[in-house]
Amino acid sequence: MNKIFAIGDIHGCLDKLQRLIREIKADPVNDTLVFIGDYIDRADGSRDVVDYILRLKKTFQKMICLRGNHESMLLRYLDGVEDDIYLANGGLATLKAYGILRSDAPRERKKKIPADHLKFFKDLLPYYETDQFIFVHAGLIPGRAINEQSLYDMQWVRQTFIDSDYDFGKRVVFGHTHFSEPMVAGNKIGIDTGAVYGGKLTCVELPALKFYQV
Repeated sequence: MNKIFAIGDIHGCLDKLQRLIREIKADPVNDTLVFIGDYIDRADGSRDVVDYILRLKKTFQKMICLRGNHESMLLRYLDGVEDDIYLANGGLATLKAYGILRSDAPRERKKKIPADHLKFFKDLLPYYETDQFIFVHAGLIPGRAINEQSLYDMQWVRQTFIDSDYDFGKRVVFGHTHFSEPMVAGNKIGIDTGAVYGGKLTCVELPALKFYQV
């Protein structure tokens, strides 16, 4: 059976990501890698993480990259929107990595992001669905079908989703809200374990429900 390996919020922690990829030993032809979003911000390795993921894309035939709220904040910052919100959420580490100055105009900001990185950020998916699972960055609003969910909610929702035992029809795998250990409930699996805050970077292998952590 082909396996799915879903990886939690990275936030610039390149070393942990590289070690985790080595540990899971995923088959680059048959297995699927799913990144749950938040590749950047808070740590110095944001640009290097994107470089590494772009290299992985050349090796893995089945690789899904979702958009986290931090990637959305970066794109808005590059457009000159909500600068303070991005900076308050750890964006300065990413700006430094790309050589972007706070005084740069939006046009100058975009010029400093390599074209393949900018395309990566823009092409990130809001969610990914299989016959058994829904993968999304933050979660879903209970009572709404997947096509009725807003991009904002899928990237920012917390307790409304986490505290709910609503059956979404498939088990939801999510990140965004970090726990000391993976959260496993009947309707959801949380895999953000605070790598950037000194916690572990977590991957869940599905459908086996096997966890890998570094």
